[in-house]
Amino acid sequence: MNPQLNRDSQALLELETRLQPSLQQRLGQLIKLRLWRLSAQAGGLIKRMIDIIAALCALILLAPMFSLVALLIKATDGGPAMFWQVRVGKWGKPFTFPKFRSMVVDAEALRLKLIQSNQHGDSGVTFKIKRDPRITWIGRIIRKTSIDELPQLWCVLKGEMSLVGPRPALVSEVERYSLDDRRRLDITPGLTCTWQVSGRSEIPFDQQCRLDIEYIEQQSTRHDIKLLLKTIPAVITGRGAY
Repeated sequence: MNPQLNRDSQALLELETRLQPSLQQRLGQLIKLRLWRLSAQAGGLIKRMIDIIAALCALILLAPMFSLVALLIKATDGGPAMFWQVRVGKWGKPFTFPKFRSMVVDAEALRLKLIQSNQHGDSGVTFKIKRDPRITWIGRIIRKTSIDELPQLWCVLKGEMSLVGPRPALVSEVERYSLDDRRRLDITPGLTCTWQVSGRSEIPFDQQCRLDIEYIEQQSTRHDIKLLLKTIPAVITGRGAY
């Protein structure tokens, strides 16, 4: 046998032995993995418990206001108080999304006539315009104060939404998502999110996506509480709500 080849083989074997993790290292890695999984599960459980308690309490306390808003909407034009849409939830699963109706009954049909006024440019993914003529007088009030979104607390209670998370998109919007945009679907959508407290409709679509992805990568109970607290002044000022 070639002595040089034998020495090279022996050296390679010694290198492989040194590179292989020891039993202690493997056990340490396994423990870290288990702890990480337990931490993630615990965080998800805490988030869900907060969602259930907060949504249930809010629905009970806000019931009188809900009744008043529904009566005002009905008295405005005789149409239904609620507006229902199909939105896309976690991992692309569709669910029924309720709002207090803030627009005229035939708002969807009128949208085609207003498409050139889209404040979000030519991307065609989201549609927002200032001083939308389809919005009723009571609609402007409940949109400015975000009261129109409060029926979604029912979705939070059911687990289709969370208090904090990317806002659920329309099916037609998701169909135009890029692969990067679809990362927004990795978690349960929410009532409020980073861009909702940072300018709402004034934030362009690409920036909304970037902020949502940042939230997904950094999410924690502490971060959620901070966003919920920031939501209060954002609602009071009504910045970006139209």
